Amino acid sequence: MRKEFAILQTCLQTAGQIARRHLGKVNYRLKSKANLVTQADVACQKAMLQIIRANFPQHDFLAEENGLKNTGSPWRWVIDPIDGTTNFAHTMPHFSISVALACKNDIVLGGVYDVCTDELFLARKGKGATLNGKKIHVSTVNKLQDALLVTGFPYEREKQINELLALFKNFILSCHDIRRLGSAALDLCWVAAGRFDGYWEKDLNPWDVCAGKLILEEAGGKITDYRGKKWQTLSLFGRQILASNGKIHREMCDIIKEGSLSHTAAARTRRPAARV
Repeated sequence: MRKEFAILQTCLQTAGQIARRHLGKVNYRLKSKANLVTQADVACQKAMLQIIRANFPQHDFLAEENGLKNTGSPWRWVIDPIDGTTNFAHTMPHFSISVALACKNDIVLGGVYDVCTDELFLARKGKGATLNGKKIHVSTVNKLQDALLVTGFPYEREKQINELLALFKNFILSCHDIRRLGSAALDLCWVAAGRFDGYWEKDLNPWDVCAGKLILEEAGGKITDYRGKKWQTLSLFGRQILASNGKIHREMCDIIKEGSLSHTAAARTRRPAARV
């Protein structure tokens, strides 16, 4: 895996240079009301795929900007050219490049590059996680009331806004505080590095979180769906993610369960009575 790991890092650094050159100089177009794409997204992805194709022509890949090769190879690269595109488009210096390599749906390599801070998070399965070459580990906070959490909201939020805000309310009343920064990949890495203690979000895609998942787990953290069940890494369905240092995971699951039950009950009370 030495060559694969080297190529992963080359992809991250190359895309980082492209993103840096484009910052503050690009327009964007909307893919949906809140989901946008810039010229830099396309340029970063193109450069990384060129590197991967040149070195591993038989490998498949899954990339955010209409990038898919699916020949049945056991090897698949999962790429987010810019995670936090809204931040990038508004020149907010908090976005990342995210690349993972999966073997038979098992993530074996992961890297996330914070372009503006020059922080490079890396992980190899079974080898731990690093930040700029130094080992990282999740926090030791063991009570939700003492935890600093991070979250995000899905692009398609109109129909579920009440549920999203109710869950946010339940968490903010139960923890120390919450942040929303706009890059799922960095959210996971910051949990891995102990800056945050927990993270939740829904309607994410594999390219948003595959690299961060491995980095978090290799740093001693835990990642599941909202029910505490195994998270399906490359699935496009059931895209709920709950991540933590492991010590507050059960409490976070309980908060989500409580919020779901409350939202269901509230929806039933709002439902008009049946006609007779």
